[in-house]
Amino acid sequence: MFRNMVTSLFKYESIKTTDTKAKELRRWADRVITLAKRGDLHARRQALSIIREKDVVHKLFEEATEKFANSSGGYTRITKIGTRPGDSAPVSKVELIVAETTEKKKNKKKKTEGKETKKNEAASGDISEAIESVSGPGKDAETKSSPDKE
Repeated sequence: MFRNMVTSLFKYESIKTTDTKAKELRRWADRVITLAKRGDLHARRQALSIIREKDVVHKLFEEATEKFANSSGGYTRITKIGTRPGDSAPVSKVELIVAETTEKKKNKKKKTEGKETKKNEAASGDISEAIESVSGPGKDAETKSSPDKE
């Protein structure tokens, strides 16, 4: 039963099942993803002994390094949905978690760097204005308004 559930999870990327089955399914799925991240022939054969469809194993081994490269565990998420109408069993949704790409984080850093440079420019402008107010106007203004040099 769990082999069929793992196969369906990787085929459709999310399935609905009872809470206790979902918790056990998480163990099976995390183990298979770890095998897929290894990527060697022995790992592929071990995954084929669990997953029932060759196409699903091939897809998993192709995409595992891209999707799960940054994380070292916690590849699945269990969300409680409610109860099943027939027997009131607690039902959960099990789905694969796809890691965020690092491009978004880099863009955020670039935006904050741009704000910091604008702040630094504004601060340097404020400093020059503060220096002028303390020391008085620049040399050009002194030469025009100075009565001693006339």
